[in-house]
Amino acid sequence: MQFPHIDPVFFRLGRLEFRWYGLMYILGFIAAYFIVRRAAGRRGLALTQDDVADVIFSLAIGVILGGRLGYILFYNLSYYLSHPLKLFAVWEGGMSFHGGLLGVILAGAYVARQKKIGFPLLADICAPAAPVGLGLGRLGNFINGELYGRVTDVPWGIIFPGGGGAPRHPSQLYEAVLEGPVLFLILMAVGRRERPAGVVFWTFISFYGLFRFLVEFFREPDAQLGLLAGPFSMGQLLSFPMFLLGLVMAVLVSRRRVGP
Repeated sequence: MQFPHIDPVFFRLGRLEFRWYGLMYILGFIAAYFIVRRAAGRRGLALTQDDVADVIFSLAIGVILGGRLGYILFYNLSYYLSHPLKLFAVWEGGMSFHGGLLGVILAGAYVARQKKIGFPLLADICAPAAPVGLGLGRLGNFINGELYGRVTDVPWGIIFPGGGGAPRHPSQLYEAVLEGPVLFLILMAVGRRERPAGVVFWTFISFYGLFRFLVEFFREPDAQLGLLAGPFSMGQLLSFPMFLLGLVMAVLVSRRRVGP
């Protein structure tokens, strides 16, 4: 199958270009607002519309700053040390989920303290919003024709621009499904019953780590890194500890009494 050659720019206004990838971020944050607002009401948190907007704004800053710094540190530090002005060229790509997660945790801890909410409880009501943004972001990766998979002979293999003439796994779509609707439904199922604060968050950490670890076997490793430890990529080395930590913490936290 040939890549459908979707224009990454969906709207132009003079020199201004509005890209699908950026739109996915915006849609993700809008969806997060409504998900967090609904979840806060279900958990009995007296958060106003402005409070929820403050939470989403803080987390958005954490995602962007953490994602950029994480990519620089984990994936391409030598390049950015040689080209320091490129640190700010976010329009050229270069975001890391793991860095974004650390940024979100720090931002969440800050806003939880400001709003006088327990961090585990805030993390629980925000966690279901993450798969929406992740799924949309992976669709943006597919539209951009980036982060494609390894060469394959499966019938649904796609020939990506810049990926050579061989068909490759559409690994962006694998991730979009697993990190998006599948992970969202898992968190909804876990959160349906009243559980100790933190269980939903750690469930998210564990299943994201598992899904990312598995999909990385089909995804082309970053060219500047390749495989780092036998058959494992940087994404797997960062994700497998997430799976284990999330699993252990979800079990431990679930044994506590129900409450924040």
